Amino acid sequence: MANIKSQKKRILTNAKSTEINKANKTTVKNTIKEYMLLIEAKDIPGAEAKLPMLVSELMKSTTLHGKTISRKIGNATRLLDELKQSVVK
Repeated sequence: MANIKSQKKRILTNAKSTEINKANKTTVKNTIKEYMLLIEAKDIPGAEAKLPMLVSELMKSTTLHGKTISRKIGNATRLLDELKQSVVK
């Protein structure tokens, strides 16, 4: 246990930040899973409605690297576009 007052405070703030980051990460993962289920079910209107929410959650996430966020958004958009193209053919 820390003896210095600032370090005691740092321990508390780190614990609070950890909880917030865990919650954000869980929300992002759940949103991605829901989106992927819609894509697998070939539910185009549902996936189109879920994509903006997915992008929003990814952009708000501070636990992910910027390039990771961009890659996930690109992959999600590509999957939806491929699904739309397969339905048109």
